[in-house]
Amino acid sequence: MASYQELRSQAEALMVQAEQVRKEELASVIADIKVKMKQYGVSASDLGMAGGTRKVRVAKVPGVVRYRGANGETWAGGLGRKPQWVRDVLDSGRNIEDFKV
Repeated sequence: MASYQELRSQAEALMVQAEQVRKEELASVIADIKVKMKQYGVSASDLGMAGGTRKVRVAKVPGVVRYRGANGETWAGGLGRKPQWVRDVLDSGRNIEDFKV
C-alpha cells in the first residue's frame, strides 16, 4: 500500500496534468466559439456581454487624513468601521477632536 506522501505526490501530479489538459481544451473551445460567432455574425453584446471589453478597476484613493493618533496612526474620519485606536480613544472618554490634524 502507498504511503500518504506518495499518494499526495501523485494527486499533485494529477492536478498539474488536469490543469494543462483544461487549458488545452479551453483554447480549443474558445477558438470554436470565435469561428461560430464570426460565421453567424454574433457579437458579445448579442450574448448579453458588455461589448467584449473588460472592465478596468480603478484604484481607491485613500481619504484625506483628518485625525492622527498618539502612535502615528491615521484616520480619514469617513463612514464605516472606526479603527481600533479611535475606538480606544472614545472608550477612554476622550474626544476624537483632540486628535484632529
